[in-house]
Amino acid sequence: MRSNNYPETKRVDVSEEHFGHTIVDPYRWLENDVRSDEDVAEWVDAQNALTQRYLATLSGRDIFRERLAILLNYEQLTPPIKRGGRYFFTKNEGGDNQHSLWMRDDDGKDRIVIDPNDWSDDSADALGEWAASDDGRLLAFSVQSGGTDWRTIRVLDVDAGKMFDDQVHWARFTAIVWMADGSGFFYSRYPAPAEGTRATASVSNHAIYFHALGTSQADDRLVYSGRDKPAVLHIVDRTRDGRYLLVYATPGAGVNALAIIDLARDAWAPRNLIENFDAEWTVIGNRGDLLYLQTNEGAERRKIVTLDLALGKAEPVQLVAEDDAVLTNAALLGERLLTTYLVDAKTEIRRFALDGTPDGTVALAGIGSAGGFEGSEDDNEAFFVFSSFDTPMTVFRHDVAANRSEVWAEPNAPQMLRQISVSQRFYKSKDGTSIPISIVSHVDVTGPAPTLLYGYGGFGISMVPYYNPSQMAWVEQGGVLAIANIRGGGEYGRAWHMAGQFEKRQNSYDDFAAAGDFLKAEGITSANGLVIQGESNGGLLVGAVVNQRPDLFAAALPSVGVMDMVRYHRFSGGALWMSDFGSPDEERHFHALLSYSPYHNIRAGLDYPAILATTADTDDRVVPGHTFKYVAALQAADLGSTPKLVRVETRAGHGAGMPLDKVIALYADMWAIAAHWTGLEVDQNESDEIEF
Repeated sequence: MRSNNYPETKRVDVSEEHFGHTIVDPYRWLENDVRSDEDVAEWVDAQNALTQRYLATLSGRDIFRERLAILLNYEQLTPPIKRGGRYFFTKNEGGDNQHSLWMRDDDGKDRIVIDPNDWSDDSADALGEWAASDDGRLLAFSVQSGGTDWRTIRVLDVDAGKMFDDQVHWARFTAIVWMADGSGFFYSRYPAPAEGTRATASVSNHAIYFHALGTSQADDRLVYSGRDKPAVLHIVDRTRDGRYLLVYATPGAGVNALAIIDLARDAWAPRNLIENFDAEWTVIGNRGDLLYLQTNEGAERRKIVTLDLALGKAEPVQLVAEDDAVLTNAALLGERLLTTYLVDAKTEIRRFALDGTPDGTVALAGIGSAGGFEGSEDDNEAFFVFSSFDTPMTVFRHDVAANRSEVWAEPNAPQMLRQISVSQRFYKSKDGTSIPISIVSHVDVTGPAPTLLYGYGGFGISMVPYYNPSQMAWVEQGGVLAIANIRGGGEYGRAWHMAGQFEKRQNSYDDFAAAGDFLKAEGITSANGLVIQGESNGGLLVGAVVNQRPDLFAAALPSVGVMDMVRYHRFSGGALWMSDFGSPDEERHFHALLSYSPYHNIRAGLDYPAILATTADTDDRVVPGHTFKYVAALQAADLGSTPKLVRVETRAGHGAGMPLDKVIALYADMWAIAAHWTGLEVDQNESDEIEF
C-alpha cells in the first residue's frame, strides 16, 4: 500500500501580535475537544488510520508487542501502609490491566479489597488516591475514569465489604487524609466546571474541604482556600498523631508556603508558618509541638530543620546541615530520621538520631534508587523500596532499632535481566558543564548499536535508576538505552533545577543534544542510529531539540508534549507550569518561550527524523491540542521523506491509569518505528512501506 499524502488539514486565518512578534496560528481549531468537536474528531480519525496503516507494515511491531506482554507480566507491589495492625498495598498479580488494592491482616493472609479491573469494559477506569482510616476499618479511595485528572472519591467499609453512599466529585490534584477518629476525611477540589468544559477547565480556586462520613458533599466544610491566589494548589496532609493538619500551598514547582491547623480546636483556624513562595518546605514528622521538616531554604541541596509550635513565632532551627549530596526524602520512623540522598543520581539511605547525630546508613541491594518510606514515629517497623535499571521494584521491611532490612515482597525478575550491563558516564555540554548519563545494554552488545536516548529536564524532577520493563523490551532486542541527567532536573539540587528554568531552559536542550553527540562520538550508537523519547515536559524537550538539531536523530518520539509555548497557560493545568516555564504574558519570558516552542520553530527545507507523536483524547493535563497542532505543522512543511505521524489513544489521559493492554500497544508502536528508522534488526520481513 502506498500513499504520498497526509490527511488534509484545513488552515484558518489566525494571527496575533505579542511583544513585537506576529504569531501565526493556522491550526488553532485543533485545540477544540476531540470528543465534542466533529471536525477535530474527523481529523484524528484520519490521522490514526494513516498511522495504523503505516505501523502495520512494520513486522517488528508484533514482536515488540509479544515481548512487552511477557516482560510486563510479573507481580508488582507498593510499600504497605500500616493502619490498625493491617497492611494496605497496591498489587498487580501480573498481566492485570489495573493495579488492585490489597490488605494483609493479622493472620498474614493477603486479600483483595478493591479491584478496578471490572469497573469498565475497556479497563480504562483506575484506582487513584486512597487512604485507610487510622484503625484500618474504613477506606476512602478515588476513581480515575478514562485517564482524566478529575477524581470521584468513595468510601468502603473494609470488614463488611460494603460501599457507603458518600460520593465526592471534582477532586483533583488531591490527597485523602482521614481525621484520627474516622469521622471523615480531608481532600482538595476545584469548583464544578461549567457544562461541557470538563476537559479544558482552568485550574483556579483549588481548596481543601472536610467531608463528614454519611453526609452530602454539599455540606462539606471549607477548610482552606487561597482566593487571593487562585492559581495556587493546596495539598493536604496530617501529622501522624492526628493533632495537626498540614496545608501546602504551591504555585507549581519547587516552592511552597506552609500552614497548620490544630484539629483539637473547633475553629480549625489556619496558622501560617511559611507565607512566601521562596523555598520548599516539607513536614517529615513531629514529636508533639516539635515539627521536623526538610527544606531548601538557604540550602540548595536541602537540609533538615525543626520548628517549635509552642513558641509564639516559630523559627526554623537547623538539625541536619546541607551536604554535598542532595537530600531527596526524609521520614521520622521509629526513633530515627531515615533519609535518602542522591550522589550522582544514585541513592544512599542515611540514618540520623532525633538530635541530628549521624547514625549510619542502610545497606542497599546495589546501585540504584530507594525511598518511598512508610511507617510512623512510634513504630519500629518501616518499609521502603529499591529498584535499578536491572532490578524490578523490591519492597523491604526495615527494623529501625536494629538497622536491619529484609525483603518483604520481591518480584520474579525476568531471566534477561541477568544479562544486562549498566554503566554511568559523564559528558560535556555546550557550555562545558559535566552531565551524567546512564547507559544500559545487553552484555553481548559490544559495538555501535541503535540507541534510545531518554530525558526530561524540568520541574526539579530527577531521572534516577529504576526498572522499566517497557524500555527493557528495546534493550532485549539489542538496542542501547541512555538516560541523560540534564539540567532542569533535581539531580544536583536547586541550582541544577534553576539552570534549566525560565530563560535558562535552553541549557536543557543543549545538554540533551550534547548527549546525542557524545553517544555518537564514543561509538555507542551509529551515525544514523539515534532515537529520542520524552514524555510531557520531556515531549517538549524532544520537540524543541528536533527543531534545533534535526540532523542528529533518526527518529523522535515526543509523548503528551507541551508543544505551543505561547498558549500553554490557557489550557487546563497549564497555568501551574509558569513557575518553571515562565509566563507568555510577560515579555521577559515570552521571547525565550517563543525561541524554543516546538510548534513555532519547525524549519522547513531541512530533513527531519521520522516522528511519531503520541497523545490521548482524555488528557486534561497537557491537552492533546498541543500535539495535534504540532503534527499538523510538521505535515505541512517540507521536512524530507520520513513520516511525521500522530497516534491518539482513546479513553486515556496523561499516562496514569492507562490499562496494561493499551500500554503494551503504545510501546510496541513506538519501538517498531524507532527500530525501523535506526536499523535495529528486530525482523527484516517488513511489508511494503508507505511513502511520505
